[in-house]
Amino acid sequence: MDPRVSALLRTRMTESSQLMFDELNTRVAQLLSKIDEAWKILALETVKKEIAALEVEASKPDFWSDPERARRESQKLAELQKEYAGWNGLRDDAEELRDLIELAREDTKSLDAGDIEKRLTQMEKKYFEMEFELLFSGAYDAKNAIVSVHAGAGGTDAQDWAEMLLRMLIRYVEKKGWRVRLVDESRGGEAGIKSATFFVTGRYAYGHLKSEHGVHRLVRQSPFNADALRQTSFALVEVIPEIDEEVNIEIDAKDLRIDTFMSGGKGGQSVNTTYSAVRIVHLPTKITVSCQNERSQTQNKETAMKILKSKLLKLKEEELQKEKQQLRGEYQSAEWGNQIRSYVLHPYKMVKDHRTDVETSDPDAALNGELDPFVEGYLRWKAKDQDRAAELNKE
Repeated sequence: MDPRVSALLRTRMTESSQLMFDELNTRVAQLLSKIDEAWKILALETVKKEIAALEVEASKPDFWSDPERARRESQKLAELQKEYAGWNGLRDDAEELRDLIELAREDTKSLDAGDIEKRLTQMEKKYFEMEFELLFSGAYDAKNAIVSVHAGAGGTDAQDWAEMLLRMLIRYVEKKGWRVRLVDESRGGEAGIKSATFFVTGRYAYGHLKSEHGVHRLVRQSPFNADALRQTSFALVEVIPEIDEEVNIEIDAKDLRIDTFMSGGKGGQSVNTTYSAVRIVHLPTKITVSCQNERSQTQNKETAMKILKSKLLKLKEEELQKEKQQLRGEYQSAEWGNQIRSYVLHPYKMVKDHRTDVETSDPDAALNGELDPFVEGYLRWKAKDQDRAAELNKE
């Protein structure tokens, strides 16, 4: 080959490589910029300090003197470490790749651009998966959650549907690695449950589960009907954040009616022999909370009061939100209690969220706790909803 032609080809290949490395460098810079933004939004410097404090606490000799608190703090530490390690690792990898690209631009033969692009694409994919955490922008999204399921009208079918929902939610929670503690359950006469309440302990538990708050509708052939007729059943899922003890919710003792009754739960040896179960009615709001699965009446009362305070805080926020909507005029967001999702098992199979239009033709998967598509769809829909509200506020 003519030496001049060979030199020209080498020059063009070098220029092509330089252009490719320039493009890769731009992509890495954009990725690092997004990671830095996420770092600020998630307050990961604060998370780092919190991890250090928890590690010191966990190393103390008396850390396990209170097993329940120790387990809770250990779980929190593990979750914070996982979150921080994920973002920190991604940032370190991106910075290392940026340095490699700089070296490759100086010597195009030292590294293959295709290999670098492959690594960068994997990092971008990882960022997209982790970006989901940025949707948790609510004040209580990182908190634990208190979840209640109530059967609606429909007799045994509705009670059976409520138990199916309870199972679905607990499976979802367990797949996330969070801790579940059932504190109250009222069984149905023939099948299913009338109601149940459980605590979920895990970082962003409320942020995930708030998408499930509302009325869930089931359409199926009834297993409790001799003619196997198609039946529509309803059940209500309530999700509230577990508030910290330092959050002050004033409750006048005169506004409470406290009843005790014989527990039917799994609290311990005294269950079904003493009046350890507690029901608290907040008279001004008619909010009723029951707890029967703790080991003593005192523990049941403390847990019931914690749930009541969380419900009152949630009610206060909802009332404030309604006032804002009235001031905005036309804008209205989805109200609590509206039918949010339909599960159709007959004559066809489908689960559809009526707020987000997310749907699947595999209801079995959803009922087995595969809820992430619905959770993510809700969070993205809610983010757009809030953006629209902000725009209307400006007007």
